Amino acid sequence: MSSVLLEQIAHARSGDKGDGSNVGLIAYTDAGYRLLRETVTAERVKRHFSQICFGEVERFEVPNLRALNFLLHDSLGGGGSESVKTDAQGKTHGQALLLMAIPLPAGISLADLRSST
Repeated sequence: MSSVLLEQIAHARSGDKGDGSNVGLIAYTDAGYRLLRETVTAERVKRHFSQICFGEVERFEVPNLRALNFLLHDSLGGGGSESVKTDAQGKTHGQALLLMAIPLPAGISLADLRSST
């Protein structure tokens, strides 16, 4: 089974929520959203961010936007005003999530998952 980077089928936005970061992952197509829902779990995101996320990861589905939203608790070292981290507000966490690879199931082409615009 081949794999695909999330950046090939989605875009992301991220920021801070106190000591946690908020990462929105938005699929380009309906087929891409279905694949994200099946494969991008809270556990998988927690593993992907294991070096910086020391708390729970929560996942919320936003189907009308073809999006998943993740809250990465205890990932900002205290938050913007307390942290000595380079990115104490989580602005780069969306870009980091887009580097995650997920399996591309047989029968689904990358073209099916990309925007037609």
